Amino acid sequence: MDENQFFVDGSQLSAKALEKKHHLEQDPSYRTNHMEYMEGMEQIESNIQQQVLEQMEQYSYDGYTATDVRRVLQKESCSIEDFKVLLSPAAEPFLEEMAAKAKRITSRQFGNTVYLFTPLYLANYCENYCVYCGFNCYNQIARKQLSEEEMEHEMQVIADAGIEEILMLTGESPQKSNVEYIGRACEIAKKYFRNIGLEVYPMNTEQYAYLHQCGADYVTVFQETYDAERYENLHLLGHKRVYPYRFDAQERALRGGMRGVGFSALLGLSDFRKDALASALHVYYLQRKYPHGEFSLSCPRLRPIVNNESISPQDVGERQLCQILCAYRIFLPYVGITVSSREQKSFRDGIAKIAATKISAGVSTGIGDHESKYQGEDSEDAGDEQFEIADNRSLKQMYQDMEEQGLQPVLNDYVRV
Repeated sequence: MDENQFFVDGSQLSAKALEKKHHLEQDPSYRTNHMEYMEGMEQIESNIQQQVLEQMEQYSYDGYTATDVRRVLQKESCSIEDFKVLLSPAAEPFLEEMAAKAKRITSRQFGNTVYLFTPLYLANYCENYCVYCGFNCYNQIARKQLSEEEMEHEMQVIADAGIEEILMLTGESPQKSNVEYIGRACEIAKKYFRNIGLEVYPMNTEQYAYLHQCGADYVTVFQETYDAERYENLHLLGHKRVYPYRFDAQERALRGGMRGVGFSALLGLSDFRKDALASALHVYYLQRKYPHGEFSLSCPRLRPIVNNESISPQDVGERQLCQILCAYRIFLPYVGITVSSREQKSFRDGIAKIAATKISAGVSTGIGDHESKYQGEDSEDAGDEQFEIADNRSLKQMYQDMEEQGLQPVLNDYVRV
């Protein structure tokens, strides 16, 4: 029996799960109200969450027809109601027409360019218990945190491969990976990269401002699922359990001076059509409130993790994923769209010609193993990965593949002053 099942659907406990439950109940954050802020969490005045959730709750996608889809595809602009049509099952038979329209829009706004970057995991320590994540605090994995010397070495290896944009990630442990540790990583990264992104635990505005001063340019936060009830059942322990604090993270980052912010749901955790709607509307409303910001969307699907290879993005096949990405592009013409190495080579190559503007290359989701990965080896000293990737191509191979498809790979178009 899957030991996580109890926490999701109330099934009978195994002995090991009983032990987990006992430990969980000793933690003050376990089963606390997931809509209430914990001590030290900044609350901002914003109505974005209310707007997004109202639209998501009202969304009934089974009522749309082929006539509705044809009408939307003939329009020049795309309203919220039109976007709902494009996410519906009625639009699936029109995927070819949606892709053609998305490709025209992408070409008009971004030309034939595709940006390349790589992620660097600094640590995999985590204080949250999220039942689907390989880093969760109850998963028995090899834990590791990079020292400053190891950070610099990893960054040198990545930069020597030609990468100019890096996305730095940690597990969600403010104790092990505190703000000062992440800030130091940003300061080191400035020596090697022109564009620095962060995907770390949500923070307060002043902490985002500090990291921006250290060199961070943008922040990405996955809401995981916008379904608040499902969110509660999946996030059982830690600061991540607090739904509204996570929801407002991008707005706090913008207030802290970050140039850009990224958004996503992890497709497969809940109703993927509603999560896709909410992700895009989160961008839509914030874009109007902060027009100076740069906004991007990701579209990751669940992947197998260490000690649980059965995890899969139920009901979200490549066809559905393509539909979502095309709908994103039609609804949000100016927003960047990132497709990660969670997806297969064939899918990423295809979607880069249609809707995506950024893809990762030379990826390792382990801790401290870029050099060994680039040499085709496994590092015995590396920390375990957060999830399994599906596309292992190096930067060189990715660059070549994009050129062969008539695309122009771009490593960076920012200059630090």
